[in-house]
Amino acid sequence: MMKLPAKGLSEEAVFEKLTAFADHDVPWREGKTLAYIYDGGPDVERVAKRAYMQYLTENALDPTVYPSLGRMERELVAMAASLLSGDQDVVGNFTSGGTESCLLAVKTARDWARAEKRIAMPEIVLPVTAHAAYHKGADYFGLKKVMVPVDPQTFRAIPAEIEKAITPNTALIVTSAVSYAHGVVDPIAEIGPIAQKHNVLLHVDNCIGGFILQYFRRLGEPIPDFDFAVPGVTSISIDLHKYAYCPKGAAISLYRNKALRRYQIFTTADWTGYTLVNPTIQSAKSGGPVAAAWAVLNYVGDEGYLAYARRTLAATQIIKRGIAEIADLRILGTPDANLLAVTSDSFPIFNVIDEMKALGWYVQPQFGFKGSKENIHISVGQKALEKAEGFVADLKTAVERAKAIPPSPLVELVKGELAKMKPGEAIDPAQLRAMMDALGVAGGQVAGRMADLNQVLNILPPELTKLALTEFFNDMAVQPR
Repeated sequence: MMKLPAKGLSEEAVFEKLTAFADHDVPWREGKTLAYIYDGGPDVERVAKRAYMQYLTENALDPTVYPSLGRMERELVAMAASLLSGDQDVVGNFTSGGTESCLLAVKTARDWARAEKRIAMPEIVLPVTAHAAYHKGADYFGLKKVMVPVDPQTFRAIPAEIEKAITPNTALIVTSAVSYAHGVVDPIAEIGPIAQKHNVLLHVDNCIGGFILQYFRRLGEPIPDFDFAVPGVTSISIDLHKYAYCPKGAAISLYRNKALRRYQIFTTADWTGYTLVNPTIQSAKSGGPVAAAWAVLNYVGDEGYLAYARRTLAATQIIKRGIAEIADLRILGTPDANLLAVTSDSFPIFNVIDEMKALGWYVQPQFGFKGSKENIHISVGQKALEKAEGFVADLKTAVERAKAIPPSPLVELVKGELAKMKPGEAIDPAQLRAMMDALGVAGGQVAGRMADLNQVLNILPPELTKLALTEFFNDMAVQPR
């Protein structure tokens, strides 16, 4: 069992260890990681780090102790509201990221429905393309999920299906601008009147599209209305640590007015300590992300973000044209932004991920679900413009290599085992463990190539995928030996 060192290490030894820990991390500064990372360049990183370190130890829990952090938060909210067509009544709070903002939207809707509509068991209407964070929110806060299909060609929400799903218990409709999986904007202008008609809240997940859509529109892209300009929209989540290029841990939750935002706030005096008032989920909250986000937004400015969007759009267009030239690939839907879901109808697409990794690139797998075929997810940022032509060239190489890989006997074996199972039959835990061992993911360890594992997870029913991944991560997070 690992214990504290008997004697503290030297500063040099500590940082030698930290450097060694990162040996196997993705080298994202090379611009070849097209998922998870949003790189504004070395100057933005420098400004962010300086501001972050200036507020490293300040605690945003109590704005009366650090009014500077309260001021920065209010200014960040105002800038986000302005970007999203909000008026002076729009309010919001700084959060740790998109997931926290999504959770807060769900919690707010639950408490609003209980107080304003006397609904004991609120429901949330979710297109199948809505981010998984809303499923997490429904699970955490006890709302019933009502999932609805999307258009199988465009992957946009269908207003008629949403209206059909509304019941007297509906508290919230979730829409996306853009959806993470396919990069498309839901028809929010058509859904807004439906929400008003039925007196339900309408949330727009603008987490990843926040600093893209308005700027793409200014560059001539046909972006449909999606923000507070749409009557019926009651809340919006927008991330700053994505295409606003702020450090991780920076996002905003926005509400059309204070009357609604009141239901986001948790307050209690029912204990022997200080009265606890938490506008967001976090209590103690580092001032570093707040200060860094404020610094970056002011440093880059509107003209800077327009320039970033121009580079991002150019890189996206290069990559889309390149994919169109590869006969075995196609893009799912018609993306409105810079997120692409790329699939194939002629060979297992997940082999391409391994081949791209061998060529120095990281792209993300997405499993098939409810009409969306398994695919590779590509997030294009401004840094990608420098690498876009090289990415396309290596993608062509990776596809040719992937096509030459024979079918996996392990995948065929799992298909056969699944075929033997009766509908609704639960899998034996020992059988699941044997399957994970065969896939090379025993003990929370992952084999070098991931294609077989991803193909198996893709063909498993969602409940089995959930079970397998829960076991895997439970195995991974144990004490080092």
